[in-house]
Amino acid sequence: MMSEIRYTKSHEWIRVDGDTATVGITAHAAEALGDVVYVEVPAAGKVVAKAKEAAVVESVKAASEIYAPVSGTVTEGNQALADDPALVNRDPTGDGWFFKMTVADKGELADLLDEAAYEAMVAESN
Repeated sequence: MMSEIRYTKSHEWIRVDGDTATVGITAHAAEALGDVVYVEVPAAGKVVAKAKEAAVVESVKAASEIYAPVSGTVTEGNQALADDPALVNRDPTGDGWFFKMTVADKGELADLLDEAAYEAMVAESN
């Protein structure tokens, strides 16, 4: 089964593969931020709460929080971003992911947007 990507209204994406979920920011968010110069990812073992700060990204324009799309426990932070924060700009939904986590309550995924709903929200905000 293909893993489905869900989106938050604050422009994070989450892809769930079995018990592990990968979280990052959307291409729209990466574009809006401009050149990313610094990323702080959470450490493995950190417990994150849905819609609460989980990571930080700084660009030439602004610093912003990255929120956890759902509650759970971080299993891995993307250390590649420490060495190469611009990965977020180059490949926001691929190698530019922020962290992986286990999802505490898969029911929380139902509150997130599917791709069509996210695209519609972005189109409305432009």
